[in-house]
Amino acid sequence: MEYIKGKYKSSIFDGNNGYKVGLFRVKEASEGLEDLINKTITFTGYFHELNGEDVYIFNGNYIMHERFGEQFQVSSYERVEPEGADAIIEFLSSSFVKGCGEKTAQKIVDVLGDDAIKLIKEDKNNLYKVGLTPRQTENIYTSIMNYYDSDETIIYLKSLGFSVKEITTLLNLYGNKIRNIIDTDIYTLIDYVPFDKLDSIYFKLYDETKDIRTYACLVETLKRLSFSNGDTFSYKAEIYDFMLNVFNIDLYDQMDEYISKLVYRGIIKICDERYYLMENYQDEQAIVRLLNLIKSHNRPLTRNVDNIVEAIQKEQALSYNKEQISAMKTALSNSVTIITGGPGTGKTTLINGLLRLYQEMSDITDTNMPNKVALLAPTGRASKRMSETTNFKASTIHRYLKWNHETNEFGVNEYNPNPQDLIIVDEVSMIDTSLLANLLRGISSMAKIVFVGDENQLPSVGAGNVLKDLIDSNEFPHIRLTSIYRQSENSFIPILASEIKNGDLTSNFEEKRDDYNFLKCDRLHIKSMLKEIVSRSLEHGLDKKDIQVLAPMYKGENGIDNLNVILQEILNPASYNLDEVHIGKIIYRVNDKVINLLNNIDENIFNGDIGYIVDVNPKKNSEFMTVDFYGNWVTFKREEVGQLRHAYAMSIHKSQGSEFNHVIMPITKEYNKMLYNKLLYTGVSRAKKSLVIIGSPEAFEYAVNNNYSIERKTSLKEFLMHKNT
Repeated sequence: MEYIKGKYKSSIFDGNNGYKVGLFRVKEASEGLEDLINKTITFTGYFHELNGEDVYIFNGNYIMHERFGEQFQVSSYERVEPEGADAIIEFLSSSFVKGCGEKTAQKIVDVLGDDAIKLIKEDKNNLYKVGLTPRQTENIYTSIMNYYDSDETIIYLKSLGFSVKEITTLLNLYGNKIRNIIDTDIYTLIDYVPFDKLDSIYFKLYDETKDIRTYACLVETLKRLSFSNGDTFSYKAEIYDFMLNVFNIDLYDQMDEYISKLVYRGIIKICDERYYLMENYQDEQAIVRLLNLIKSHNRPLTRNVDNIVEAIQKEQALSYNKEQISAMKTALSNSVTIITGGPGTGKTTLINGLLRLYQEMSDITDTNMPNKVALLAPTGRASKRMSETTNFKASTIHRYLKWNHETNEFGVNEYNPNPQDLIIVDEVSMIDTSLLANLLRGISSMAKIVFVGDENQLPSVGAGNVLKDLIDSNEFPHIRLTSIYRQSENSFIPILASEIKNGDLTSNFEEKRDDYNFLKCDRLHIKSMLKEIVSRSLEHGLDKKDIQVLAPMYKGENGIDNLNVILQEILNPASYNLDEVHIGKIIYRVNDKVINLLNNIDENIFNGDIGYIVDVNPKKNSEFMTVDFYGNWVTFKREEVGQLRHAYAMSIHKSQGSEFNHVIMPITKEYNKMLYNKLLYTGVSRAKKSLVIIGSPEAFEYAVNNNYSIERKTSLKEFLMHKNT
């Protein structure tokens, strides 16, 4: 770690989060940086406040930035107390100290010496030794204490374990009041600091669990149960067990008392012995209320439908089947429609037909379509595919609703809805309760909404089971597309997906087909076989960007993390002309395939988006890595790289909403606890042109026949059926 000591001169850039780029005059420096002394240099880092009259020590590293040249990256800093009589007099007579001119400052130093500031901070009565009036004494003492409060607060927060970035954020939000907030209820900082960190800091302040921790842990318990199980509510016994086993809090006699206070505060809702986080309850209620409102405003479009459908078929040189025609008519006759189907059942063809039919019946020009129709999907990849297959602009739901990732609020809502008359939402199985509620809040109650998806895929990552609940309520017309359109006479992928869905392998899944192959091997040879398949695929001219390995688990010998290491060696090996950086044991290299794990609407990237690294440099910080997501180049700071993973192999969960030309899927008994029907179906249905499964036929059959998946606890179906709004 290097350091420089000197004075802050001016700011070049100030970010809202405390990030600053500025100029610094160096008076002293660590060994190796002596050339910087008496020079003004550029610095970057996170700061609460800086002023030009103080002396600072910056700790960090002096680096060469590719675009901006040499700069000092500050990892921590401290303000230096004035040293020597002249510096103390300069400080005391500065604008920071009220009621103290240069003569008074000289008197203070003459009497109290070089320790004047320290003595004043320890006891303001020391100022009376100088012969100052009570008013002067109070003004000078108060000014000095206020001035040094921030420094002491920073030291205090560091001692508790907060990071520099967290300290900057908290000081910018609360100033010196942050100490009182921490002493009163540290858990109120949950929006800015992870719960586990707050909980560990709590035990630096207290030896035992007090009420503030119990209340915080109860809320966190409901959050974690909801996230881990996908539930929108929990039962009392579950909450009790989690509190005891995870947080070591036994509420056997007091649980009702604590819960009732959280109910009173509007944080928890209890209904029929179901315990909801209030936002989960309100989201399910909002879905019911808003869908019923949309239904009540139904305006059927039925004029001349058959003739227009016939004309569209001639225009596009295709023929819709009865299911597709029925689905299009239903969507135009109703305000809310659900259309589902597996791979190869013609969902994309149907969406295109519905768009053309609606356009013709409503007499809308291509130019005006975006004002009348919204095509939406939950992920960037799914919306991009929707745009490509329809030739109309599609968007992620978050972008359509103008989501602000810093406040987690939507700019489009009930008070400011979007105006489109037809909303088509694809990949609905991936949408959780919260996102659907916010989508419905952000559209006109006069609109028609069409939900399209595959009910047999995995449910959303977030809480809820939206698509299943909408279907099972029987409150909305639902058309299932069942006819399978093969890509060739010997095309097998959609057939296999259908058989997996039905749990009935009537075909010989070990038989090679035009688009499918099952290669048997034991778990010890999975990686070597994977290497061979990928290498041969490249030799036969397959584009490496079209090859996707899907696996059920991250850890283990054949887990995703290990598979990515060997796939990187084949698909993007080390080369003298490819820059790379090491983050722990992971190597990130230019041209690497990566997946983004966080939503960032400002950069137009979302959880699950795949990109390719175009630039890396270990000497950078603010521009540590640049990734190309579908032509959208996004720059990541060093501390943000944790939101990326290699994506040569990826989880089946993360593959939802995507299609890949060539899929390779290892299936072994090693993955046993993740081998179940819906997971296997989802992986198989991602393959567009070819599918290769490697591993154990017994493990494959086990997964097909294992219908085990945790049944999510939700109330949406019941609320819809009973109109409980």
